Amino acid sequence: MSNGLARASVRFRPASFAGTFLALFFGAAVIMACGTLLQTGITASVPPVRYAAAPVVVAADPAVSIEVGRGEDRDDVEQALPERARVDAALAGRIAARPGVAAARPDTAFPVPADPASGLPVLTGRGFASVGIAGPEEKLVEGRAPGAGEAVLDADSARAAHLAPGAVVALTAPGGSGSYRISGLVAQPATATAAPTRPTAWFADPVADRISGHPGKVDAIAVQPRPGVEPEALAAQVRQAVGDSAEVLTGAARGAAETPALTESRAMLTGLGGSFGGIAAMTAVFAVMSTVALATGQRAREFALLRAIGATPRQIRRTIATEAVLVAPVAAALGILPGLALARWWFGEMVDRGAVPRAVGLSVGPVPMLAAVATCTLAALGAGFLAARRPSRLRPSQALGEAAVEPGRPGRVRTVAGLLFAAGGVALAGVAAGLDGTNAANTALGVVMCFLLATALLGPWVARTAAGLLGAPLRLGGGAPGSLAADNSRANARRLASAITPIVMVTAFCGTLLFLQTTLSHVTGEQLRDGITADHVVAPAGPGLPAGTADRAARVPGVEAAVGVLRTGVVHRSGDTLSSVNALGIDGDPAKLPRVLDLGVRSGSLADLGRSADTVALDAALAADLGVEVGERAPLWLGDGTAVRPTVVATYERGLGFGQVLLPRAAVAEHVTAGYDSQVLVADAPGADRAAVAARLADLGSPSGGQGGQGGQNGQGGTKVGGGGHAGAGAVTVADRAGYVAQADRARELGAWANTVMAGVLGGFAAVTAANTLVMTVLDRRREVALLRLAGTTRRQVRGMLRWEALLVAATGLLVGGVIAWITLVPITRGIAGAAPHIPAGTALPLAAGAVLLCLAATGLPGRALLRARPVAAGGGRQ
Repeated sequence: MSNGLARASVRFRPASFAGTFLALFFGAAVIMACGTLLQTGITASVPPVRYAAAPVVVAADPAVSIEVGRGEDRDDVEQALPERARVDAALAGRIAARPGVAAARPDTAFPVPADPASGLPVLTGRGFASVGIAGPEEKLVEGRAPGAGEAVLDADSARAAHLAPGAVVALTAPGGSGSYRISGLVAQPATATAAPTRPTAWFADPVADRISGHPGKVDAIAVQPRPGVEPEALAAQVRQAVGDSAEVLTGAARGAAETPALTESRAMLTGLGGSFGGIAAMTAVFAVMSTVALATGQRAREFALLRAIGATPRQIRRTIATEAVLVAPVAAALGILPGLALARWWFGEMVDRGAVPRAVGLSVGPVPMLAAVATCTLAALGAGFLAARRPSRLRPSQALGEAAVEPGRPGRVRTVAGLLFAAGGVALAGVAAGLDGTNAANTALGVVMCFLLATALLGPWVARTAAGLLGAPLRLGGGAPGSLAADNSRANARRLASAITPIVMVTAFCGTLLFLQTTLSHVTGEQLRDGITADHVVAPAGPGLPAGTADRAARVPGVEAAVGVLRTGVVHRSGDTLSSVNALGIDGDPAKLPRVLDLGVRSGSLADLGRSADTVALDAALAADLGVEVGERAPLWLGDGTAVRPTVVATYERGLGFGQVLLPRAAVAEHVTAGYDSQVLVADAPGADRAAVAARLADLGSPSGGQGGQGGQNGQGGTKVGGGGHAGAGAVTVADRAGYVAQADRARELGAWANTVMAGVLGGFAAVTAANTLVMTVLDRRREVALLRLAGTTRRQVRGMLRWEALLVAATGLLVGGVIAWITLVPITRGIAGAAPHIPAGTALPLAAGAVLLCLAATGLPGRALLRARPVAAGGGRQ
């Protein structure tokens, strides 16, 4: 009987299931998109290109790892490194000594801008020993190997620039600038299985080691076997040679050695798909259960009639379960394709923004599909069973009478559960207030979900309170429609609560995500404006400024102080988690740092920074998180994973705008991907002509610019190499403090973009749910509207009543959702930015206006449809 009833209901009354179908459809789409991103993060890989011809590659671990927990609860926690990790070049000799190894070629890469007059693009610098790694096609085809003061160019770039062996070009490397004579040309492979042609300059190995900026370190070592040695046997021999000092990669894993950003991309995709996927899944379940419960509750008269004619409670529950099984899988399955389209757009945006290497492909598999269908089906089943408890338990003689009126007040269990969730949200918010920013942020989801569940469970009380508070203004200012809206809202609190809850969800989620970013942007902008005291900012037109630029700028007439800034990152431990933060390598006299940067020093002195390479200055919040003070040692990992414990010499306030860690440049220069300064901050001497100083600083980028710095003789035709003044750092730009633009923080930019997208996805889904719920509640009022029309109420008055009710729903939802967002945001923004949430009107007003328009449209349009029918027909129509 139950199966037949369920099939008949779905077949002959499809409109009754339309709202449920839509909620399941969009819920499955969101879960499918997040699941696909999570699967991609877990399985992401890139094929080897440059190392495709080398069966074994040795590279450093691209992540920091720690062990947390004890006993059986022990687990490894990883954090992707912000810079390229490298291995000791000496490992190549140890590997080459193994009997099965034919060759072990060290490989490194560093950007090398050329003099714009040469016609060359930015080159990739390498040691000449790496020629041939990409395959036998990569070989010297003209001239000879480079000596000191010489370089070999790839044939395509040289010919495009009309350069031949014997020509001299000015090149800039992280370790200094110089002029190099072209000694030969190398042909690069451009086949589908080999490395694509890219502009490259090969230097003598000792020269490449020195000017790379990281002497004694290489990016990777490509290993070739002797004839007859299988890759597995070769890898085993290499592992014996390197031990635990490096990773030995084979097969598809070799691609990670030439694409170190893959580790960070995996972490981002996994975090986005996992954490946001969890939020999205809970939101989807929340919305689906709310919609299914509303749809089931609206059929109370139907279930009451079934009870009156003898249907058992078990048959009622089985009917609802069968309806869920019939509707949910179909709706969820149809949501898979839109979810996949959303995942493809999302993934493509991350690729375009550089967060994911282009060689990584989106992984589409059955697991996210099954998860989406199963989650939505179980949510529909659970919601249906819960909603069917009351009508299935009624005695047949009372069923029709009980179904005709709304229950007076929520049950005790529901009320107690709602109060417990509300108390849990308050408690979590209180705990978050005592945590640092990172840990406080981790509690945000718990706070929001506790309050949302409390709102859903206590919804009738919230609606009754809102109707009581706003009822008097409605009666006074709304006339007859306002009075009708106030009375209806108070009498039908459950129905009003069903409409309010989705608006609360939209406001809470969107408000938390969007206003977190506006707060961070606002505080960062304030710190930048207040912290820049330099008169000039020298910035590169290319990859960066080489070492020694700050020293040359300091010797420019009219300059009092010049401080170079090398931007990098460090990793620190916070409890059982690892996090990376921005860091600055300071080049120049640290005592003059306050002349160009006002960081708001709290304790210690920045003048002590750099007196030893083993010193550090920390943002006050980070110092508190690490539990260190001035004079104590701070445990950190540099950008390439090198563990250090420098002595804290100062703490300061404005870390969010400039970087949470300050280190001497000498301490970090060899541990970054490319050792170029991002800017040089310059302060004029008293009485100096600012325009004249700016003009002299601009000359630092000319081939003859600079104020000294002798180039060393290299013994090859008198060519000078090093930090000589004859070969400048390439084109530079000079701006005043108003034109200062901090180098883009990619992690923060991506975080802001990700939060905005999450707000859009969750807000859009919640908005659809809200509109769906409002439409369902309005269409369920056929009898009520018909009775009002028969009693003489005009269509205009009915429309006015619906508008006032919509405004009541919007106002209550915005108020409750705004309070939830504020309670969630306060501890997070206090911990991260040291400020209260910043809520700009340009963001808040459109959000509020959108909620109001959504409520008006979702009630006004179906209301007009109801009013088109004649009162008698509407009152006697099929229910």
